[in-house]
Amino acid sequence: MFPEFSQTMQEIALLVVPVLMAVTFHEAAHGYVANWLGDPTARLAGRLTLNPLSHLDVIGTLAFLLTRMIGWAKPVPVDPRYFRDPVKGMMLVALAGPAMNFILAVLFSLAVRGIEYAGRGVVEGTLAYSVLEPLLYMCAAGVTVNIALGVFNLLPVPPLDGSNVLAGFLPPHLAMRYQAFGRWGFLLLLVLAVAGVLGKLILPPVSFLSRLLL
Repeated sequence: MFPEFSQTMQEIALLVVPVLMAVTFHEAAHGYVANWLGDPTARLAGRLTLNPLSHLDVIGTLAFLLTRMIGWAKPVPVDPRYFRDPVKGMMLVALAGPAMNFILAVLFSLAVRGIEYAGRGVVEGTLAYSVLEPLLYMCAAGVTVNIALGVFNLLPVPPLDGSNVLAGFLPPHLAMRYQAFGRWGFLLLLVLAVAGVLGKLILPPVSFLSRLLL
């Protein structure tokens, strides 16, 4: 039991940095794009920052570390009334988060290749090996974590980012009804996760993109 517990703790330790980066950059991207489009709400709330403490939701982060599928952060406040085109603006703000995660996944994959190149000829058991090996696993985890978070948030289930994208293509009255479902959205996601449906939806694209980058 103890070796398994120790291995689990090591895996979680390697996931902490990638998860914090994924969540922080995801939320900051929402805020920066909203600010760029004319909405100062996130900036005035102090959310245009890469400080994880400003975006972190403890329960949401623990959920992602444990499930590797479901996770959330404090949503960045957005007021579409500031946008010249509220519908298009909300779509762009919504896409910014997952797009940032996919960019991070590419950067982490480049870091993996750099570490592999730097580690050529490094002998196991040396100080260099003890530093490069966990760093390599951490960066590889960064690829998978960011892809998973990006794909998860693109699901068209309110209040995920994908719902704001889909809502932009719906007639206004249907979009309002669709978004009103957001109060039950996470409950639905939990049910889908327990039933194994969420994994079947997310794992294929995550596995494909991870293999592509790694």
